[in-house]
Amino acid sequence: MISFEKYTLSNGLTVILHTDNTSPLLALNLIYKVGSRNEQPERTGLAHLLEHVMFEGTNKIPHYNEALQGVGGENNAYTNTDITNYYLSVPSKYLETALMLEADRMTNLAFIPEKFNIQRDVVIEEFKQRYLTHPFNDISLLLKPLCYKKHPYRWNTIGMDIRHIAETSLDEAKVFYTTYYCPDNAILSLAGNLDIEQSKALIEKYFGNIPKGNIRPSVLPKEPLQKESRWLEVERDVPCDMLIIAFHGSKRSEKDYYPTQLISHLLSNGDSSILQENLTQKKKIFTHMETSLTETFDRGLFIINGIPANGISLQTAEEAVWTELEQLKNKGIKSKQLEKIKNKTLTLWYFSEINIQTKARLLGVFEAMDKAERIQKEEQLYQNVDKDNIKEVSRKLFRKTNSSTIYYKAKN
Repeated sequence: MISFEKYTLSNGLTVILHTDNTSPLLALNLIYKVGSRNEQPERTGLAHLLEHVMFEGTNKIPHYNEALQGVGGENNAYTNTDITNYYLSVPSKYLETALMLEADRMTNLAFIPEKFNIQRDVVIEEFKQRYLTHPFNDISLLLKPLCYKKHPYRWNTIGMDIRHIAETSLDEAKVFYTTYYCPDNAILSLAGNLDIEQSKALIEKYFGNIPKGNIRPSVLPKEPLQKESRWLEVERDVPCDMLIIAFHGSKRSEKDYYPTQLISHLLSNGDSSILQENLTQKKKIFTHMETSLTETFDRGLFIINGIPANGISLQTAEEAVWTELEQLKNKGIKSKQLEKIKNKTLTLWYFSEINIQTKARLLGVFEAMDKAERIQKEEQLYQNVDKDNIKEVSRKLFRKTNSSTIYYKAKN
């Protein structure tokens, strides 16, 4: 179990401290509760673009990376639908340097036109490389707007359209920064070899005087319940066909998430999983299959994708998948299968608790999603799942009216 102390500064910054003296390092995560969900449909990709700009230095410290690397630190960041997370690790004696750098970035980001233009060009190139020039990489650009019609999850974190990035102005980025990059919209989590009282004093020193922002709760458009199946067929210059089927699932914070995650592992985790064993090994309908969950703060997606074997049509492949899903819905699983999948899933969870970087991240993410205390209940929530839960959630998920299917075809 991960123990921690949590408190809030007078300006609204949430702080989470976890001590792990087995490591000489300290991991720091600074999460801003802003992601692509907070963008407008006509200007997407702003949250991710600003993440890039955050590494271009401040009015006080023009070279963030040099300052951090000078004390042996490493850092990175990511943006997703729900949050933007800046994370780093340093030898524990340099905690003050890490806090000073992050507090400075929260208030003094330098918006220099030349540097902004460079990062905007970098993101445009990233869009091209990751989504437009490699085989299969545009699948998420197709799938999300097929599944979501109202909610901001309908566009990718990098943006809905490359033109949105190209047309973003420096002033727009400034407004986004001043709106969302404030202490009352942030969570600072530390894990590792730290002295609690010293850490509190340093956090107060560097973050305590930063003014509160003017954050108001975001009111997002609610995604209507899907009432009919959706289907899309595209042709691309790719070496083989691919089948993608997505279903609306639960929020990451909901009870149904835990059986849903176990169902995903049951279907595709390992050679003895249902889809791998039945459709790739025995029937040889697919050469490769996998399932995944988007794990978003609002209702996410359960995604199945597979590459049909030579001579197998996408229609035949889809029918085979539905046959396996109907079997799961109607017959359920055996106790031995469920126990095996629980053990696999919890092993991954236990392993994640070893790493201080992962612990700092999970504490911050859980707090952003709901509250950090949830992290102490994860094991039990998985253990509580029984065979009836698996059958019930399978029946909720795997309905034709809840499905969005893409036939991703190789050009002849």
